[in-house]
Amino acid sequence: MNESLIQKTLRVLGNRRMAATLLFGFSSGIPLGLTGGTLQAWMTQEKVNLATIGIFSLVGLPYALKFLWSPLMDAYLPPFLGRRRGWILVSQVLLILSIALMAVTSPVLQPVQMATIAFLVAFFSASQDIVVDAYRTDVLLPEEYGLGSAAYIMGYRIAMLVSGALALILADQMSWKSVYFLMALTMLVGVIATLFLAPEPEMGISRPKSLGEAVYLPLVDFFKRKGSMEVLSFIVLYKLDVVMALALTTAFMLQIGFTKTDIGAVNKGVGLVATIVGTLSGGAIMTKLGMKRSLWSFGILQGLGNLTFVALAHVGYNYPLMVTAVATENLLSGMGTAAYSAFLMTLCNKKFSATQYALLTSLMALTRVFAGAPSGFLAEKLGWQSYFLFSMSLMLPGLLLLTRFDRWKTSQAE
Repeated sequence: MNESLIQKTLRVLGNRRMAATLLFGFSSGIPLGLTGGTLQAWMTQEKVNLATIGIFSLVGLPYALKFLWSPLMDAYLPPFLGRRRGWILVSQVLLILSIALMAVTSPVLQPVQMATIAFLVAFFSASQDIVVDAYRTDVLLPEEYGLGSAAYIMGYRIAMLVSGALALILADQMSWKSVYFLMALTMLVGVIATLFLAPEPEMGISRPKSLGEAVYLPLVDFFKRKGSMEVLSFIVLYKLDVVMALALTTAFMLQIGFTKTDIGAVNKGVGLVATIVGTLSGGAIMTKLGMKRSLWSFGILQGLGNLTFVALAHVGYNYPLMVTAVATENLLSGMGTAAYSAFLMTLCNKKFSATQYALLTSLMALTRVFAGAPSGFLAEKLGWQSYFLFSMSLMLPGLLLLTRFDRWKTSQAE
């Protein structure tokens, strides 16, 4: 008897591997807000000057540079829990301690110490991301990659809400010290998952024999594949249309008359729900369509999502249309992200998945950096309607490269 899509989805979601992936997503999402927007709010309330607050954005550098120490997680084996869970637990314990240290440090009286500790939180958080990404790649079955990516993203998004919006609400009711202690305790969710829920991946292959091998073998393994440069180009280009569209949506909506409250409420509420629904539905649909057809379908849909902003630019201030635009963009982009993340997992050799996944995700970050830079200039020259139409057209380069998908998979199998 053929299994329905819903039955297959529930079966895949109802296992320890998937539950651990969801909770690890939550564990990975908590530290980001605590060194970003939430810390900025604390410093602003304490009357720290804007120049100092701006400099604090540099504490996020470890997220962009995590590939530099990722080979350590492939080469060395902790003396407990295994190669993946061992490193995950180490990073989680260090995160709990460093977030607690932030709680007892004053951003006004001890700015250097606070910056140092925040940097350590970002470093340990990026380290956790390295190993959690490798864990997902190693422990999930290929048919679980789509839903696994969706579960991880859902956990991550919920955690960002907890360490962002919820932390700010709590800060109106209690001291920042208490808020940060509570946020440190939320990391116990990940610790419990590591100790009692997550199975260690069964590794049928040996790890790199030295740190040197862990550094150069992942590169040799990847670049010896035919079409490797095409794959890297695809990674940069597949989400380019979404990145370009979202780069200026806040400025766009402010210009046509929406308030900051309007934008914040819709983005945090409707946008969050739509993203979660999009990633989960995308992951579920992937179990039926497979990787290639999912990348094609979601790539086209996420590009067409720009049309809702084109309509909003044409109509102007219209609250229902704004909600529709945000919901549609986040829903379709979430579907594309599920397929995209799953595709990255298929590219990694399990012998050094920590290093390869960290390198690929660092490459993803280049899209956000370089797409955002010219966006303001283009919007001024083209006008908002033409700007969003141009953003939509940027789905084409990634889709053209996707015509080479069969060659990539054949080369990888060889």
